Amino acid sequence: MKIDSIYMSEALKEAQKAFDDDEVPVGAIIVCERKIIARAHNQIMRLKDPTAHAEMIAITQAAAYLGNERLINCSMYVTIEPCTMCAGALILSRMGRLIFGAPDPKTGACGSVFNIAASKKLNHSIKITKGILPAECGGLLKDFFKGKRSSL
Repeated sequence: MKIDSIYMSEALKEAQKAFDDDEVPVGAIIVCERKIIARAHNQIMRLKDPTAHAEMIAITQAAAYLGNERLINCSMYVTIEPCTMCAGALILSRMGRLIFGAPDPKTGACGSVFNIAASKKLNHSIKITKGILPAECGGLLKDFFKGKRSSL
């Protein structure tokens, strides 16, 4: 869908901020009623916090914006498939929809390694759309880690 690509481009802008800060370049936005209500990027190194993933920060921002811990009518756009921690937070927030760019074959918890977000064993499942701007999303990560390896 064209609108998904437009919103994913906004998540990519956040990922670029992380890249520029020498953080793993992951960006996320949350949309509610066609309005972006949260924008975040990884800040793990900056905050010295292993939970400071883009998704976690965006969820906190969206809940504060809405004044509600339930994000039922919201959609998260994130550049890479969420990990187990972030997928769990998406379930707990009752996120309506998850859209991600590139799969994460090592830690992805929305279809690659696990599929927490769509598990019927939990009290909530999330509609998942994957593969929106995958080359751009995956390319930013590849460039980041290529730079890390070349500086060793």
